[in-house]
Amino acid sequence: MSAGLVGVTAPAASAAAPLRVQILMFDGVEEQDFVAPVEVLGLAGKLTGGAVVTSLVSAGRPGSVKCTYGTVVDVPRPWSPGEADVLVVPGGGYTDRNGPGVHRLTADQGFLRRLAASRALPVGICTGSMVLSAAGLTKGRNATTHHGAKADLATQGAKVIDARVVDDGDLITGGGITAGLEVSLWLVERFLGAKAAQRTEVVLEYERRGTVWRA
Repeated sequence: MSAGLVGVTAPAASAAAPLRVQILMFDGVEEQDFVAPVEVLGLAGKLTGGAVVTSLVSAGRPGSVKCTYGTVVDVPRPWSPGEADVLVVPGGGYTDRNGPGVHRLTADQGFLRRLAASRALPVGICTGSMVLSAAGLTKGRNATTHHGAKADLATQGAKVIDARVVDDGDLITGGGITAGLEVSLWLVERFLGAKAAQRTEVVLEYERRGTVWRA
């Protein structure tokens, strides 16, 4: 299964060849940013008989991660780029440059080099897009992030689009916090098909907001 498919019009994943999604976890991660893809993609996998497999992975060593609002999550696996088709990078902690959150990731040059070299489809949710930016993945590209970080994203060279989801082919980014729902449902539609996305929405009792901007 290769996630670097541009302009997918038919399901590109199946139970026989599932979409492998890793969700990056780190101290200070925003709960909603990672819970949305866990819920949406987990449900989509269940509804499709395993066409998508989702796992939480640590940015560093495995262990417990303390989220923005104090939720503690056990993350048993380290990030393994070669075992993922999609890497989801949530945001969190952007307003506190000295505390836990995305700024610690962007200060880790070794991590950024690995991120830049990864062949997994990078997906930024909220200020997770700023981590992708620090790795050079959004420079000259169409992208979005939380409204409070859009000016920084533009300064770092991205072409900022005011949309809930921006699909630039081999780069996907989403707006602030709750936009993770739309990003995740778009991943379902792009790789599993519109019917799978619609079924997932029905079970969630959630109707997508905004626009998916596509290159």
